[in-house]
Amino acid sequence: ELAVRAVLGQQVSLVAARRLAGRLAGLCGEPLTDPVGDLTAAFPSPAAIAEADLAQIGMPEARRTTVRTLARALADGEISLEPGVDADEAERALLGIRGIGPWTAAYIRMRGLADRDVFLATDLGVRHALAALGAADAAAVAGRWRPWRSYAVQHLWAGLA
Repeated sequence: ELAVRAVLGQQVSLVAARRLAGRLAGLCGEPLTDPVGDLTAAFPSPAAIAEADLAQIGMPEARRTTVRTLARALADGEISLEPGVDADEAERALLGIRGIGPWTAAYIRMRGLADRDVFLATDLGVRHALAALGAADAAAVAGRWRPWRSYAVQHLWAGLA
């Protein structure tokens, strides 16, 4: 789910990304027996996403192709994002999918694979937070946070709120 959500959220606001994920769940997720407010369906399986008509959720064709390719690779076992997988191998496989770049692969590694030492140096929020702290050299600062750089990223993001 996190990997698909990461792709859905590329170059859109968090609100728009949540809306797309909701549409995707409504399109091909399993309906909940006891809906809670607006939550009426579970997030769909990779196989369901791979087979769905993603044009119905309203995103560009390139991103639909990326979501479909990712979902198919997950459903077929070509990519595993299960606990305990080799994070380097998973990241390489993700980067092999057109439309998944270094930021998205690193984000999935950080959040989906619980890698505690990922630093998203190109992330706009991270850069803004570091600038607000007076840190001109992100690489130098981040080097001091090893092996906990993922936690630093989360802290920097939280400081923007």
